Amino acid sequence: MFRIGEFSKVTGLTVKTLRFYHEQGLLLPTYVDEQTGYRYYGENQVETARIITQLRALEFSLEDIKNVLAHQEDDSDLLDYLERQRQMMQEKAQASRRIARALTKIINHEREAHQTMNDANFNVEEKAIEPFWIAGVRMKGRYGDCGKGFAKIGKRFGRRICGKPLLLHYDAEYKETDADFEACMPIQRKNSSDQANSYEDVSVRELPGGRCVTLLHKGPYEELGRSYERILAYVQQRGYEIISPTREVYIKGPGMIFRGNPKNYLTEIQMLVVDQGSRAS
Repeated sequence: MFRIGEFSKVTGLTVKTLRFYHEQGLLLPTYVDEQTGYRYYGENQVETARIITQLRALEFSLEDIKNVLAHQEDDSDLLDYLERQRQMMQEKAQASRRIARALTKIINHEREAHQTMNDANFNVEEKAIEPFWIAGVRMKGRYGDCGKGFAKIGKRFGRRICGKPLLLHYDAEYKETDADFEACMPIQRKNSSDQANSYEDVSVRELPGGRCVTLLHKGPYEELGRSYERILAYVQQRGYEIISPTREVYIKGPGMIFRGNPKNYLTEIQMLVVDQGSRAS
């Protein structure tokens, strides 16, 4: 049994601190002499006192430490608890490092995307588009399924294909699983009498031209929303009415074998437009 002064030397805690811990119910003396008021501490409390000191150094509050000690019967229970806490902290630290890496990736990606969007080479433009003949496969599902339509057209028309693949979007909004779109390829007409027709589920027809607002998008398809934001703002500012379907022309994208770098993909968004009210007249 140690008197409070002796216990102070053993634990490195001042007498004033030990009295404060007693008042707070954090570290109670084993025995208090009723006549003298002297406090006495057991040898088994030395380790507890040292752990309290270390937890305080880690900025644990007195209330937190009190809750920890209240659920431990002896030093061995306390050490087991601290071991579990350390493991939990390590897991949290690993999660924090993963989040920090992910945030760094997002920051770099956003900065790069903003830089690309502000590139003078990727501004909204207006131009006239001539009509041209296409072979198209109308589909419903995910946009990523369009490759099946392009493959079907390629197998059916082969050498008649004469341009970049494009997608016609019939929905006014983004849809995740039930989008209405048409995978198309420009094709050469066999002759002047070649008429619109269909070959199984492949439609062959002339795609109309007209006044078009366009924007060349550089980057992954997942980032197309940024370019749609710019082109739609342009259309609204000028009071144009969009003629459905809108178009995406895939100037540079993944190859048949190699996916390539999505940062270098080039997609031209095309929207045929008229002045508002002109269609009704």
